[in-house]
Amino acid sequence: LAAERGLDLVEVAPGARPPVCRLMDFGKYKYAQARKAREAKKKQHIIHVKEVKLRPKIEAHDIDFKMRHARRFLSDGDKVKFTLMFRGREVTHPERGRRILEMVKEELEDIAVVESDIAHEGRTMTMLMGPHRT
Repeated sequence: LAAERGLDLVEVAPGARPPVCRLMDFGKYKYAQARKAREAKKKQHIIHVKEVKLRPKIEAHDIDFKMRHARRFLSDGDKVKFTLMFRGREVTHPERGRRILEMVKEELEDIAVVESDIAHEGRTMTMLMGPHRT
């Protein structure tokens, strides 16, 4: 039947019971499927993790600058990982780093939620924040 009409027998829904087949041009079907997949891929939003690096002796202007970047990343829908790095004897004062990360947390609480709280590992202290789900 398909051959005399110049069409192909295409299995459209193999998972259905019974499987669904149609008489159609297979080339057009493949093209339509590919186009649908491309459109779906365009609409997907990939969440990236952006990293903002800080230091325990960071100045006020520098932290404001980093906060502006973090706000932009969060408003774009990306997660932000804050990494505070200690050098030399700074590692003996982890409370300074914790104070800075707590300040960052308070500063961004209106647009972000903490996904991974402050963790101290060796010479680094990290915290992961993600955008609020609306």
